[in-house]
Amino acid sequence: MYVCLCNGYTDREIRSAVREGGVSNAEEAYMSLGNGFCCGACRDCANNLVEEELPNRRVLAAE
Repeated sequence: MYVCLCNGYTDREIRSAVREGGVSNAEEAYMSLGNGFCCGACRDCANNLVEEELPNRRVLAAE
């Protein structure tokens, strides 16, 4: 499902950014996908997706 129409981000992309990219909030997820929020209409939905996905996040080992 498209979450952000301005940037064309889907729920799967946002969830993947949390799981695989180690981001911890919606702003970081958007930046990891290439752009920040534009109009902000998707902010609540994106925040909810990130919160739901945080328990599934992979912890990146320190080098």
